[in-house]
Amino acid sequence: MEEFFDFKKHNTSLKTEVIAGITTFMTMAYIIFVNPDLLGETGMDEGAVMTATIITAAVSCILMGILTNYPFALASGMGLNAFFAFTVAPEAGWQGALAAVLISGIVFIILAFLGLIEKIDSVVPTTLKKAVAAGIGLFIALIGFQNSGIVVPYPDTLVTLGDLTEPGPIVSILGLVATAALMALKVKGAILLGIIISTFISFFVGLQAFPTGISDFIGQPASLAPIAFQLDFGAILDLGIMTIFALVFVDLFDTMGTLLGAGARAGYLNEQGNLPKVKNAMIADAIGTIGGALVGTSTVTTYVESTSGISEGGRTGATAVVVGLLFLLALFLAPFASMVPSEATAPALIIVGVLMIGAVRDIDFEDFTEAFPAFITIALMPFTYSIAHGIAGGFIAYPLVKAFAGRTSEIHWFNYLLGIISIFHFVG
Repeated sequence: MEEFFDFKKHNTSLKTEVIAGITTFMTMAYIIFVNPDLLGETGMDEGAVMTATIITAAVSCILMGILTNYPFALASGMGLNAFFAFTVAPEAGWQGALAAVLISGIVFIILAFLGLIEKIDSVVPTTLKKAVAAGIGLFIALIGFQNSGIVVPYPDTLVTLGDLTEPGPIVSILGLVATAALMALKVKGAILLGIIISTFISFFVGLQAFPTGISDFIGQPASLAPIAFQLDFGAILDLGIMTIFALVFVDLFDTMGTLLGAGARAGYLNEQGNLPKVKNAMIADAIGTIGGALVGTSTVTTYVESTSGISEGGRTGATAVVVGLLFLLALFLAPFASMVPSEATAPALIIVGVLMIGAVRDIDFEDFTEAFPAFITIALMPFTYSIAHGIAGGFIAYPLVKAFAGRTSEIHWFNYLLGIISIFHFVG
């Protein structure tokens, strides 16, 4: 192993890589509980989704470690799972949504092989990429507030404050406070610990029954049979092309941003600021997405939480392999996962929203031609309950307002194309 991952060249050791892998796993393992909860909204079997989420993450991490020798971990992406559950599945059913994910993965891997991903990423304005991240953050936070019962439907104002004395909101509020405290204290795995704390609180307020033995925590993983290989390609006809574009673009922006950010943290970027072997990393990401769609989970992406392991000294693919092996061990937590209520994962969604909204700091709000399309992108996602609508709105607004300002030289032709496609998304 030491020779394969070249520990000596990277000035690391097996012990360091294992510690780094454990650290990364702790910071991203919340997806084991959050993903089944979100995808379960579509009617998918939550136990099967948990198994699919874990297997896909494990294989993707190990593949990333072997193909690139980078300490980057992968799993079903936050935001992309919300897009799957609340934008794609309502139109095409979860079977159609899985088919859309598979197609987006195939498109992604073709773009990776052709070396086009970096080019596309470079011509899409940074403002829109950051606005997409921030908008998804607000959307995820809204879902968290709804799942908690803190925000409830109201006919006169669409939404209002829920009854905070009910068990559900109590669990979520206490869990949110606990998670925020752990985050403020910079505790590794704060979000995962927050979910566990919230779940135990749910026992005491009567939201969930108390466990009676070890079998309530550890047992055999759920079967994939209810969701594996159940793709409905015919249902894709009910989706616009913008839906597939959105799946590809969100994954592209998310993955490129994470790879460059984590790569810089690990000291992997070359003099031009590029990441060597980025194509292999993209291929690992795409294979994860394709495999995930086949077994029954949403789009796979590279996790920014990988930087936590890098901070602990992880410098090679051994870190990613350790993360993958830990995911496999987590398969046997299926009984405990079934006890985690939506109110216990809601704080995780809200905290992830907080982290994602931070992308607005890179948007120049002093320049109206940047601020307007960014605001349209961000606002449309929660207000229309659709990530695709937000992306399409931003792609239309950006070239339009730049043209009005006489700044057409700042617009790449590809952005005009995206704007035209986005118009058909709304009127098609």
